[in-house]
Amino acid sequence: MEALAIPWFVLVRHLGPPLFLLVVGGTLLLWRPPRRRGLAWTALGTNLLAAALPFLWIAVQRAAGAGDLTVIGLAMTLLQPGLVVLAWLVLLWALVDPRSHERRPRGAAPDRVGDRVTENVG
Repeated sequence: MEALAIPWFVLVRHLGPPLFLLVVGGTLLLWRPPRRRGLAWTALGTNLLAAALPFLWIAVQRAAGAGDLTVIGLAMTLLQPGLVVLAWLVLLWALVDPRSHERRPRGAAPDRVGDRVTENVG
């Protein structure tokens, strides 16, 4: 990180929470997988990518010598929070997608106790 002129504590401060979320979220996905586990893994990876995006951008700037292009820097500043929001929306969609619930047969009564599926959410 010294080559990019970024102190290590800044890198840890920015990448630590998404890495922690990836580890804890990945553990939960392995323990209690939702029906759309691919979307959940994608959301966790996108969140980590969004956290690493500013550092990747600095590395690209240093490698290409394009450090004076402020328009691209502004676009990257807006892209990073947008990716975080997208990651959380994908995770929310993966966990509460209404199409992922089991469908009842056409003739089944909607309020029968036998049709309800108990699920441990705690």
